[in-house]
Amino acid sequence: MSKAAKITRQAIRLVDGAVNAAVLVIILSLVSIGSFALWDSDQVHRAAAASNYAIYKPIPEAKSFDELILINDDVFAWIEVYGTHIDYPVVQGKDNLRYINTNAEGKYSLSGAIFLDYRAARDFSDFNSVLYGHHMEKFAMFGEIGDFATKSFFDERPHGMIFFDGREHGLEFFAFIHADAYDKTIFVPGVNVAVESQAYLDRIYELAVHTRALRVPVSVDDRIVLLNTCSSGSTNGRDILIGRITDEVFDNPFKVEETIEDSIVPAGMLDMWSAIPLWMKVLVIVLPLAALILLVSFLIRRKRNKNKAALLSSTGSANIPDEGAGPPGLGLLAEPVDDDATAETEHNDETTMKSEYEKVYEHELSGNGEGEN
Repeated sequence: MSKAAKITRQAIRLVDGAVNAAVLVIILSLVSIGSFALWDSDQVHRAAAASNYAIYKPIPEAKSFDELILINDDVFAWIEVYGTHIDYPVVQGKDNLRYINTNAEGKYSLSGAIFLDYRAARDFSDFNSVLYGHHMEKFAMFGEIGDFATKSFFDERPHGMIFFDGREHGLEFFAFIHADAYDKTIFVPGVNVAVESQAYLDRIYELAVHTRALRVPVSVDDRIVLLNTCSSGSTNGRDILIGRITDEVFDNPFKVEETIEDSIVPAGMLDMWSAIPLWMKVLVIVLPLAALILLVSFLIRRKRNKNKAALLSSTGSANIPDEGAGPPGLGLLAEPVDDDATAETEHNDETTMKSEYEKVYEHELSGNGEGEN
């Protein structure tokens, strides 16, 4: 083999190795980015879970809710929708932007908080009060409001609870509506004039998907609360569950008493996972995948070696095309080329060809001699 051919083969081998290494790095990078995205999304939903605020929930003869108010004096109420995971403190800021990315403890959080329109009365004395909350997956914040679009879901969950002014009040949900985010006939707080209140009620029934108008007669003398969140069906769409505030507090038929074991064991496992550094979580996901890739590579290479050995033994020839001499990037699992062995093979082939040629030539000479005699 000429020197130029050797250099070419070595260059091809280097390029092939570089391409393969680059592909592996890209794959591992994509896996790492995907792992981080999943982890980050999980952290956002975990931060929005209602269980994070359970210790502050107002219960008789407990100071937990007061402790939350000491942490953030914008907290003033609590809302619960029976049969869902909606069980959160309610805040009110100086505008409607404050608690978009701030939680009830006053800390930055993409999940935000459940907040009352800043123009509404804190004691819910207005005819209508609008509460805002993010639409999130995994039952977080107001993520389940959209489920009330299903008739059976709406029918099975007629009640809730709202705590303010130091005591609990009942909620009777009488309508579920779809509205546009820019509909000023709905998103107008502090409606208190009787005529305007009646027009507001008429507009609710006009937009209603489901109602309980017959079972829950609502008048302009009542106080209503609108639980508003984004709709997954349209960009500017809003899903709104509307309830009437009552003095009667309804029993929660969905309430299940947790045992100590039920609450402690899962929490401990979650805490352990949360305490693990990010880089270690990524490694936990990436390393098994990398090991799988290497294992597959090893098995394929082993199979190719066996096939090559079988071919050599069956043909008895070493003149087998070399997989390593293919185009760059196609020899990911090819065996390395031994240049010395290749050169020796080619030399043996040339010697054999010369010997055969000499035998033929001698035969021809002897034949010609006999003819002359």
